[in-house]
Amino acid sequence: MERVFFSGHPKEVTCITIRMAAPLLQFVHPALEKSRVNRRLLERAKGLEAVTVNDLYESYPDFCIDAAHEQSLMEAHESIVFQFPLYWYSSPALLKEWFDIVLQYGWAYGSTGTALVGKTARLAVTTGAPAESYSREGHNGFTMEELLRPIQCTLELCGMEVGKPFFAHGAMHLDQSEMERITQTYEIWLLED
Repeated sequence: MERVFFSGHPKEVTCITIRMAAPLLQFVHPALEKSRVNRRLLERAKGLEAVTVNDLYESYPDFCIDAAHEQSLMEAHESIVFQFPLYWYSSPALLKEWFDIVLQYGWAYGSTGTALVGKTARLAVTTGAPAESYSREGHNGFTMEELLRPIQCTLELCGMEVGKPFFAHGAMHLDQSEMERITQTYEIWLLED
């Protein structure tokens, strides 16, 4: 979110642009109608005035991503959150496509690609399995941090600082009170600096 202030004599106007710390939520879910947890988290985020929500599957159902538009959204925010369900130990396909199309050489990385340097990126990830499944000893044999390392490396290559992630495990088996607790925790996490 930006605020523009004008100062000076009417013939000599100075424009000062201040970037706000409000996060940009890059929401990526290919089957939102089937989701319990991501749908609730998205509804909570949309209810927060300080959050800009960008639903990628709603915007690009055909996967034809408008790179210039997405880049301008990223440039206008200092904090970017990527929210998605873990699909086959990775992100949904559109997020990978988004990385390929939007994070261009010369803009996001490379000697002149400095548009994202110093911005904060965070991941909000839901899983169907319980938390204990994501450990060396657990069913999946890897931690969430290990599984998400390629995304972290991508964001760090672009000069972004990767912050503390948010995980909502066991999405298929949460009762109403657990769902409310996770939703409240998510709101607090989402608005953190």
